[in-house]
Amino acid sequence: MTATLKSHSHGGTLVLTIHNPEQRNALAPEIYVAGIEALIAAERNAEVRSVVLTGDGGTFCAGGNLQRLLANRQQPPEVQADSIEALHGWIEAIRSFPKPVITAVEGACAGAGFSLALACDLLVAARDAVFVMAYVNVGLSPDGGATWSLLRQLPRATALQLLMLGERAGAERLHQLGLVTAVSAPGAALSDALALAERLNAKAPNALASIKALANDALTQSLPAQLRDERDHFVRNLHHPNAGEGIRAFLDKRAAQYR
Repeated sequence: MTATLKSHSHGGTLVLTIHNPEQRNALAPEIYVAGIEALIAAERNAEVRSVVLTGDGGTFCAGGNLQRLLANRQQPPEVQADSIEALHGWIEAIRSFPKPVITAVEGACAGAGFSLALACDLLVAARDAVFVMAYVNVGLSPDGGATWSLLRQLPRATALQLLMLGERAGAERLHQLGLVTAVSAPGAALSDALALAERLNAKAPNALASIKALANDALTQSLPAQLRDERDHFVRNLHHPNAGEGIRAFLDKRAAQYR
């Protein structure tokens, strides 16, 4: 069975589902391509206000396909490099996508699947979900931006504990560390992620896009540069119709209707 990325709409939310049941939703190049294409289309579609990424059949993603990796050892190094570049293209597309992306995790979230989940803006996980940076357990180093994400969100020693030991971590533990946004009852991660998406869908899309762009730059540029960017985003958003609607709605004590 070919690995696929299924999609459907839930109100203003696009739901993307990793589907590779025979290999516990292991990733494959065709999924990366489909993921990038889905985000390009979603960015152009004003009716899509957010994206939820999940896995099929009670598992989020087991990471890379080890059989494919074993076969790639017999190929020129460029073959695996091209595959990783495709994954990284999807990671970069998620990070630069101007709308919120939420991960809903049930079951296993391992290796590149863990990296993929960390690339999203918010992460909802079932209480019994299991996360593991599994690369080191098969003699490999991380990809998918795992080191970038973890070293920006955790103390160095804590990040290296996850990366170097390759031990399993539960959703509650990662919630305590700040990696998991919300912990759900088993089987409820997707519904809770969709509820969270609905809350985001009610916000002004232009304001959310500015917040995500500013957050992406905050750790890599100087305070003066960040202040200039905040000024420019604020002024641009103040003169957007949504600011007029939001301010009037607040003063009128009613819910705003953003577009």
